[in-house]
Amino acid sequence: MTEKSTNAGSTMHKTKAAADTGNAYEGTASSRVRKNPQERRKEIVDAAVELIAQNGYNGISLRNVAAKLGMTQQGVLHYVKNKAGLLSLIITEVYDVQGTPEDFRKSGLPGSDNPEGMSLIAYFRYLIRYNSQRRTLVKLYCMLEVEAIQENYPLREYMQSRPQSVWDYYSKFQWKIPPSIGGWGKMRPYVRKALESMDGIQLRWLRTPPIDMYDEWLEFEKMIFPSPLWDDYRI
Repeated sequence: MTEKSTNAGSTMHKTKAAADTGNAYEGTASSRVRKNPQERRKEIVDAAVELIAQNGYNGISLRNVAAKLGMTQQGVLHYVKNKAGLLSLIITEVYDVQGTPEDFRKSGLPGSDNPEGMSLIAYFRYLIRYNSQRRTLVKLYCMLEVEAIQENYPLREYMQSRPQSVWDYYSKFQWKIPPSIGGWGKMRPYVRKALESMDGIQLRWLRTPPIDMYDEWLEFEKMIFPSPLWDDYRI
């Protein structure tokens, strides 16, 4: 075997190894760029989000995700254990960790920095605006929420317990509310109705003809947080 054929064999081996670990190397032999695990993981999540939003969780496979990225299925599995693991990653590490009360608290927006507590109404306005900028993720969430009705669905338990989890999370923050409400513990029906209304508004927003999601929310806000009780608590 010549030195040239030996080098060729070595190059083929390295190329195959890179493919089997998720195409970690990209570019030519003279200029290879190694993507770190975080970058590759984000690419996989972004591709999965787009595919699931279009076809539903049950309508895609890891092979579809791999093909979209020019990877092997084994390469995708290097970053996510299985299809259910990918789904969990999308919801728990992407959708549910963006547009949170903590993000609002750090935003410096009106109603976010009151010493007496944040404005819940201002936060919900912030959230609806935020969601209006991430249509694909909202569509994904709506698809998953419907599919989670099915028995043995990977995220069924997570979706069923989500209202409680959201309430528990919101309860960690200080909110400025009318004293006549009787304390934060009495706010649960308000929070529930607000989030359920948002879910419905988002579904309508995804349909044709489109609506202005923020303007639509303001109409529901008047019913959930009526005047004059809430007039001094909107910012």
